[in-house]
Amino acid sequence: MSLRLSFYGGAGKVTGSNFLVEGARGKVLVDCGIEQGADFAVDEVYGPFPYEVKGIDALIVTHAHLDHVGRIPKLVRDGFGGKIYMTPATKDLATLILRDSVGILGEEASRRGTAPLYEEKDVDTFFARIETLEYHTEREIAPGLTAYLRNTGHILGSASVRIRNEEGVTVALTGDIGNSPSPLLPDWEPVPDADALVMESVYGDRLHPKKSDRSMLLKGRLQLAIKRGGTILIPAFSLERTQLMLYELSNFFAAGDLPKIPVFLDSPLAIKVTAVYEKWGMTYFKKETEDEMKREGSIFEFPFLKHTLSREESFAIEKVPGPKIIIAGAGMSHGGRIGRWETRYLPDPSTTLFIVGYQAPGTPGRRIVEGAGSVRLAGKEVKIRAKIEKLEGWSAHADRDELLQFAEAALGGKRIKAIFTAIGEPSAERFLAQRIHDYLGGNAIVPEFGQTWEITKDSVKKI
Repeated sequence: MSLRLSFYGGAGKVTGSNFLVEGARGKVLVDCGIEQGADFAVDEVYGPFPYEVKGIDALIVTHAHLDHVGRIPKLVRDGFGGKIYMTPATKDLATLILRDSVGILGEEASRRGTAPLYEEKDVDTFFARIETLEYHTEREIAPGLTAYLRNTGHILGSASVRIRNEEGVTVALTGDIGNSPSPLLPDWEPVPDADALVMESVYGDRLHPKKSDRSMLLKGRLQLAIKRGGTILIPAFSLERTQLMLYELSNFFAAGDLPKIPVFLDSPLAIKVTAVYEKWGMTYFKKETEDEMKREGSIFEFPFLKHTLSREESFAIEKVPGPKIIIAGAGMSHGGRIGRWETRYLPDPSTTLFIVGYQAPGTPGRRIVEGAGSVRLAGKEVKIRAKIEKLEGWSAHADRDELLQFAEAALGGKRIKAIFTAIGEPSAERFLAQRIHDYLGGNAIVPEFGQTWEITKDSVKKI
């Protein structure tokens, strides 16, 4: 007997992860994410799903980023009636992320003149359907199909999923693979027991700087920015990147490497996410970080860090003279409070804007890092006179060589018939596939949207 694997998102694109695995009796979706960036196809976000929603038995979520969970409430609203499986930390984070997205998607729908993608009640239904899965525990999640999770070290609670049918045929999907070693999380775990593997390839054609260099570079650039006396803006994803920035800043200030200037965490979502990191740290952080938490209590807090939850507190930041640091979302400058601060401070030559994450094509952040002289924010063209600091290596994604190591570990199990390079821009997917073929002798496939592949113990072939 075989498994069938279909690519309905994450093929040729970084965002919109959505895969369907079918056995003889059961059907399981892995992730149901939203496409992000200005170049997304509206129909692929707001339109019907390309499969019979009511026929899906279960959904398993690899992690809580919006491009992996962002369409789940729509899936529920459109008739999905099964259970939704994820780790306990992912449950807490995904619920925060989706509740936060309701308002943003509502505003976007209003601009487009369309109905909202989903509403608060749909998120409530999503939450009620969740059953948690721990790492390294096999469970039947659909008729004839079991799931087994391993830590990918990407964000808190992130997991790869291996799905197995009754005959022992297996397919594994990584979600996103972490940039290990992380200051906070354990290293990714290899997947040596799959007949076919779907792996991410966001940085499949690029290397990150050495991790020892990135902290030194961040510290040095911050020192220079503070000397300039202006405002320091850090657009940061609320989930993982913000926590890494807070952790590094806390260490810099504690060591006396930076003068004690005001730091504002100006993101209600990031504040709530950081609380979830504090809650689950002693469960999911690596041992060294757990020991640090035992000694210090919090690894994200310091005396002159201010959380600005309310709009009034946020607006009051402008009254504080520089130098000051403002950390706010969205990480690609495509929404959230950072847009207001960029509108206010990008025209000021004393401002420094730190780019510490991936910027999807079509987003304001991508235009900024590509050297645009102005950028459109909230319908207004904003001149860019600020200094732009693009710091590599802070991504939560593995780079080219680490992805190759992940593939090598999978091939080391002597079982795998094919590795699909997905969840990446086409050039990165092709480059990684070529390296897997040339360096490791593996059968690497770059899948296309809508393709279905049949997986047996002996072969992988397109249907």
